[in-house]
Amino acid sequence: MSYHHLALAAKDMAAIHEFYEVIMGFELVKVEIAPVAGGGWGKHFFYRMEGDDSKFIAFWELNDTPGQEAHVYDLNEAAKTPQGTNHYSFSVDTQEELQSWRKKWNAAGLDVLEIDHNWCHSVYTRDPNGNMVEFCLTTGSFSDADRQRALAALEEREMQASPPPAMMKQWLAKDM
Repeated sequence: MSYHHLALAAKDMAAIHEFYEVIMGFELVKVEIAPVAGGGWGKHFFYRMEGDDSKFIAFWELNDTPGQEAHVYDLNEAAKTPQGTNHYSFSVDTQEELQSWRKKWNAAGLDVLEIDHNWCHSVYTRDPNGNMVEFCLTTGSFSDADRQRALAALEEREMQASPPPAMMKQWLAKDM
């Protein structure tokens, strides 16, 4: 089972469109316009991912909603959690594809964080809402020992850190 769509509110729909269609290459294919529970109305924009009509990321442009001036669009800021805790990740199939996203983001003026987590390799940037977006390549497999470690961690109340990342690098757009 996979998810159909992830829906988020948009701080600036024009900037969201520029990021997700022009930079990310997701195609805007549908909008639903309707009243919003509690008052006001919204436009719900759906961006198709990978040309697949069952996988979308969607954004709400909210209008005339009560308290609209106080809405917080960065998921971590809204939840009062450390930056990067709440984020969304898209899959890539090759190291070349992962590096092409890093280069594409840098060319678009975005800073990129790259981390080799020892079992997956990721690049991260932020969207116009301030949310962290990731592309991730799985590079390892999972053993019974990995599962046992994860199960044990459910009960642990003191940190027993994982091995550090094999590599971590910040790619600043201004250096490209």
